[in-house]
Formats: sequence, C-alpha cells, structure tokens
Amino acid sequence: MTFAALDLARMQFAFTVAFHIVFPAFSIGLASYLAVLDALWNFTGRSVYLDLFNYWKKIFALGFGMGVVSGLVLSYQFGTNWSVFSDKTGPVVGPLMGYEVLTAFFLEAGFLGVMLFGEGRISPKLRLLASCMVAFGTAVSAVWITAVNSWMQTPAGHGVNAQGQFIPLDWFAVIFNPSFPYRFTHMVLAAYLTTAFAVGGVAALHLLRGAQTPAVKTMFSMAMWMAALVAPVQILAGDQHGLNTLAYQPAKIAAIEGHFHSENGAPLILFGWPDAEKAKVDYAVEVPHLGALILTHQWNGHLQGLEDWPKDLWPPVAIPFWSFRIMVGLGFAMLGLGLWSLYCRWRGELFTNRWLQRTALLMGPSGFVAIVAGWTTTEVGRQPYTVYGLLTTAQSASPVGAPALGASLAAFVVVYLSLFGAGVYYMIKMMNRPPEPHEPADLGAAPLRASGLTPAPVLRAGEQAGGGR
Repeated sequence: MTFAALDLARMQFAFTVAFHIVFPAFSIGLASYLAVLDALWNFTGRSVYLDLFNYWKKIFALGFGMGVVSGLVLSYQFGTNWSVFSDKTGPVVGPLMGYEVLTAFFLEAGFLGVMLFGEGRISPKLRLLASCMVAFGTAVSAVWITAVNSWMQTPAGHGVNAQGQFIPLDWFAVIFNPSFPYRFTHMVLAAYLTTAFAVGGVAALHLLRGAQTPAVKTMFSMAMWMAALVAPVQILAGDQHGLNTLAYQPAKIAAIEGHFHSENGAPLILFGWPDAEKAKVDYAVEVPHLGALILTHQWNGHLQGLEDWPKDLWPPVAIPFWSFRIMVGLGFAMLGLGLWSLYCRWRGELFTNRWLQRTALLMGPSGFVAIVAGWTTTEVGRQPYTVYGLLTTAQSASPVGAPALGASLAAFVVVYLSLFGAGVYYMIKMMNRPPEPHEPADLGAAPLRASGLTPAPVLRAGEQAGGGR
C-alpha cells in the first residue's frame, strides 16, 4: 500500500498527538487530586492523605515528564511537516503557544520541584502552596492549548494581511472564540474523569487483592465520588458542546451522526456502517426523531445532511462516526458505574462488592480511551480544514516527499512504542504496589554528586559540612 505525502504527514501528527494527549490530561487531573490530598492533610492531620499524596506524586512526576517530552515533538512537526500552516497562522497561534510556556509551563516547572522534594525541607503550608500552583499551572496550560485548538475550529477576532497570513485584530475574540468555553469545560472535566477512573481502577485492584487498608479505601471512595458527581456534569457539558458544534460546524455534526441527507425529525443512528460512496449508513440501528430532538430540542427539527456540501468538503465520515460513539458509550458507562457506586455506598457495600470493584478495575483505562476518541472526533471531523472554512489541510502541508515522511513516521512508531511503552510499563508497575503506611516521600535514591562544572558530594540527610569549610 502506498500513501501520498499529505496522508503520511497527517498519520504522523495523529500518531504523535494521540500519544501526547493522554499524558497532559492525566497531569491536569492528577495535579488537582494531589492538591486536594495535600489540603486535606494540612487541614485534618490524617496521615492517610499524606500517604496517598506521596504515593501518587511519584506517578505524577513520571507522567508529567512523558507529557513534556512527547509535546516537544509536536512543535517540531509544525516546522517540518506543516510549515505553510505555521507561516499562515503564526501571528495568531505563535503568541498563544508562547503564552502557554511563559505562564503555565514556567509556573508548573517553578513549583514542581518544591512539591515533589519539599517534604521535610519546607513547611507543610508552603508545600501546599506549591501543590496548588502546579495544579493551577496545568489548568492554565489547558486554557492556552484549548484556545489554540478552538480558534482553529471556530476562528474569530482575526484579519488577513497582504501576505495571506492570519493576524490578530481582537485578542479577546481570538482566545474566547465561540467554541472555547464548551471545549475547555469538556476537556478539563474529561481530565478529571480520566484521573478518577485511573485512581479508582488502581484502588479496585488492591481491594480485590485483599488490601483493605485506610489508604486504599480512601482512594477508592474519593474516585467513586468523582465518578458519580462529574460524569453527569460531563454529559451535560458534552450536550452543550454538541449544540455549539451544530451552530458553527454543521458538516462535522452531519458526519458524526451519519446524516447524508437533510431531513426533518432525523433519527438517532445508534450503530451502523457509513458508506460515503453510497451516501447511506448500512445496517443502521436507529431511533426515530431522537437525533433531531437531541440536537434541535424539537421533535421534527431540521438537520442538514452532508449532501448540502460539496463532496470534497466532507470529513472522512466513518472515523468521527465511530470515535464519537466510543466516547459517548464510555461516558455513559462511567455514569453507570458512578450511580452503582452510590447505591453500594448507601447499602454499605462500597468496599465489599466484588463486582463493583471488578467493573472499576475494567474501567480504569476508560478515560484515556475516551479522550483519544474525543480528540479523533474533533480533529478528523473538521477535515478537510486546519482552520475551519479558511485553510485546508492540503494547503497547510510542507513540500516534503512521501519517502522522507514515511521514514520519519516509522522512526516515530519505533521510538514511541519503545520509549513511552517502557514509561507506561514502569508507571503500571508503580501502581501495582499499594500505598504503604508512612509512604516514603522520596522519589528514589539521591544522586551521589550534585550537578555542576565541579561536582561536589551531596550531603545526605543528617550530615553537615565540617569545620565551617
């Protein structure tokens, strides 16, 4: 099978961004979880919260590092594979990416070391401040990155100069473009749910193994509360996001829903196989009128079909059709588990119901899958554009040959699967051990020497420099 250069460039970016997105999402949710644990430890004095903080901060450090490394590659691809896009959108996208580094990343990096290594060196209150700043930094990072992506989806506040570049005319309109509030809310809630189900899955594993310790029980209880409270909010936020997408990207909605023909009272197609050549969904299982009711809030509401646009402007229908159903299906499964946990909590069976714990363990990775499916829906659904309605993907690509792109894609696959595969394996290995009473705060053995041009021995805890030297 041979691929055109454009297809290979798209596959390369899709592969690397799919690897990358799960780590920042986990960092956003886990940083907030760590801040909550640190706050509970400071205000209650219960050692179980400190044990959980020291347990999860080690996993956070590894995930944060992999997120930073995987994100650097994406920036280079803008210059190598998408140089025309970088040139055309640079006056808008460049400053937003720069603000993310100058605010969020510097904030995270400045306080990360204090949070990770401050135990026993600074006061608990100062360490709590560092934890909150790291959590705030991850949220600010989400603001800027979501603003960039949202502007590409619903561009606003810009003009075009004589060189054909998009230039900012109103930064407020650029940042707070029409889809930004919905996209940001949906993404942050997804990060919290991803973390909740990962934490709940780890706790369920240890409960099933018989580790009925206060730390494991607390971890499981907190995760199930998050599932029960955040999952319904996320479904409502997703509904509002869908309505916003219908208003500004109706062709994407038509592809997601599998609507090839415009009609009143359109059905909700639950499953089927979209065939773009025949302009129909084969083997469709549908509910009459429900699609129109959900999207227009009217029984016989009118929905546009893909036939209203030239065929060369259609997204690849099958991909967003199925990725959307994976995301929504997992969302309702999360809601179901959250409600089930409330029932078990009410009956006093939260820590004894083995089927609840088995289901929570099975659902542990569900947030990561849902995030990748959601981003696939968003990014493939806006095709054939990079800046929706204004700049196509074909116009954005660099003049790079298919052999070079194929070779670099193969290299990325090998390096990512080996490097990040090893990182994920080690992360899972860390999760495979339950939190201990008086969980060690250290991330590992201290270095034998400090860094520098003239490295000096590191003083161990309790050692002092002798003789005033």
